[in-house]
Amino acid sequence: MKAIFRTAVVAVAGLAAVTSGALAADISGAGATFPAPVYGKWAGAYKSATGTGINYQAIGSGAGIAQIKAKTVTFGASDKPLKGKDLDAAGLTMFPTVVGGVVPVVNISGVKPGQLVLDGPTLANIYQGKIGRWSDPAIKKLNPSVNLPDQAIAVVHRSDGSGTSFIWTNYLGKVSQEWMQSVGSDTSVDWPVGIGAKGNEGVAGNVAQTSGSIGYVEYAYAKSNHMGYARMINHDGARSAPISTPSALLRRM
Repeated sequence: MKAIFRTAVVAVAGLAAVTSGALAADISGAGATFPAPVYGKWAGAYKSATGTGINYQAIGSGAGIAQIKAKTVTFGASDKPLKGKDLDAAGLTMFPTVVGGVVPVVNISGVKPGQLVLDGPTLANIYQGKIGRWSDPAIKKLNPSVNLPDQAIAVVHRSDGSGTSFIWTNYLGKVSQEWMQSVGSDTSVDWPVGIGAKGNEGVAGNVAQTSGSIGYVEYAYAKSNHMGYARMINHDGARSAPISTPSALLRRM
């Protein structure tokens, strides 16, 4: 929590510098749903201090990049870093604002938040459709003391261009060579299985309403919706906290 607070201070100061010439009107932004909860809190604090509102549309990284390039917003937000040549071509600069965690969320009757444990290869196999039931031996081996039902796994993924999906697929590609070769890593991919939902909110809502489901959201969405989530086994074999990754702002130079 302390690291996130320090990042927030730097990000608000940076945003004030970006917008210092436009305090007479509300500031517009659009992009990633990943950082939207903290952006909302910063916007409230900024308006209280300056009287200027910040209207942030949480519409996904892809749409946010498109809007800042089209000059319809003051700033955009993306969880996927843009390449230097793309930033230069569009006359943009990019800087990190907040670090959060992408976490697998699940809806399994009787399983408490953080009780389920998964590893990268097992998660990749679930999202490839190779593991289709919660009673699969690979899952049970990781969770010998958890009462897992013989229930079909309902896979949920993002339907929109999403920096969170880039983070998710990038991770799956690092732990599964087959995933990287057959699916790849990007803001939008050809998902082997599952149903799509828009935004972190959509994935959280779909998982919350679907028994036996699994999805991925920024940790704040799991916490605020009181959702079950899985801990991951990291490279060292330890059960780890949610995957941490930065989100960034885009602005015109």
